[in-house]
Amino acid sequence: MPTRALDPLAPEAVLAAPSGAPRRSTHRRIEAVDVLRGIVMILMALDHTRDYFGDAAASPTNLATASTALFLTRWITHFCAPVFFLLTGTGAALALRYRSREALSRFLWTRGLWLVVLEVTLMRALWQLNVDYRLTILNVLWALGWSMVVLAAVSRLPLGAVTAVGAGLVVLHDLADRVAPATFGAFAPLWMLLHQPGPVVSTPGAFVFVAYPLVPWIGVTALGFALGHVLEWPRVRRRDFLLQLGGALVVAFVLLRALGLYGDPIPWTRQPGGVRTLLSFLNTNKYPPSLLFLSMTLGPALLALRALDVDERRGLPALWRPVLVFGRVPLFYFMLHVLLIHLLALVRSAVAFGGVHWVFESPSIDRFPITQPPGWPMSLPWVYASWALVVVLAYPICRSYAGLRARHRGGWLSYL
Repeated sequence: MPTRALDPLAPEAVLAAPSGAPRRSTHRRIEAVDVLRGIVMILMALDHTRDYFGDAAASPTNLATASTALFLTRWITHFCAPVFFLLTGTGAALALRYRSREALSRFLWTRGLWLVVLEVTLMRALWQLNVDYRLTILNVLWALGWSMVVLAAVSRLPLGAVTAVGAGLVVLHDLADRVAPATFGAFAPLWMLLHQPGPVVSTPGAFVFVAYPLVPWIGVTALGFALGHVLEWPRVRRRDFLLQLGGALVVAFVLLRALGLYGDPIPWTRQPGGVRTLLSFLNTNKYPPSLLFLSMTLGPALLALRALDVDERRGLPALWRPVLVFGRVPLFYFMLHVLLIHLLALVRSAVAFGGVHWVFESPSIDRFPITQPPGWPMSLPWVYASWALVVVLAYPICRSYAGLRARHRGGWLSYL
């Protein structure tokens, strides 16, 4: 165990262990990280339940048509992706407790490539329950996988450089918002992969759409790697840092959003009533995630991480124990909850609509992840009830799998 706290801005923080050797630590697994991850995984299921059972034609962020409840249902799930990418980098840094930098780099790029392959094979099948490949969405696992591949290389740099790379990508990528893909001619699909959502393949037989451009997500993952070193500090010091940085991000979001000078392509506007104006203020751009979107989500996330960082002598409150289960098996839970939602859609289709072919059909992006028959959309309370059912069904399965991983550490289970 280190005799002094590691400074996340100091190059020697990464080089604290002897060459090629992992940093040994007697620290227990940091439960606050797993709990925060578990919270956002549960919220993620709400968003995806709404995708399947809500009205696919109704945009939840279009304030001209969306109700306040629908907007907030979507808005609360905005925290999921930024926190998940951030904690992926954090987990990588904490793995230096028991892996050498070389072993960590090797694990990151192999697991990253595995996620990329998983996205376009098994996850695509779970989302759509077909393998016709008429429509393929390059979604969160795609971006997460490539972020890990990049982190495999970047993590070998001094920690100050890793932090600078992450901060630079997050803060500066909005400067490229006005660059149209057509500017690059035949290389336009590459620009979409890196910065702007859009189709990279569009033929009569296949449509491939990039939902998660890579550049900002790579930046968030790199910043998460720096955060992992902060979490090795003594408790009082790291809690002070999380409070200061989290608060600073919240204040920066409010000021920059109010001024409208930089950080998001969607200006806020006054709406009828104060509540609707507040919703407009919060309605920042996720695809790609703007600086203000990331400030709005990561600031409160850091404050939540501080709140969850309880004294080890007291232990984690019992309330959070079920959430901890989800946080420790995130990829398994991710695949499982999509399967459960789709199976519920299949059951509902068979019982209420007398057929199931709709849930196997997703030929175009406006009919992803399923084709909704007339009369399909459920009211928001029923969406919430379906979400709760999915989480309840997933819990015992995830708990069993978490136990299996605890008994058989390493090997192929570390990739799931």
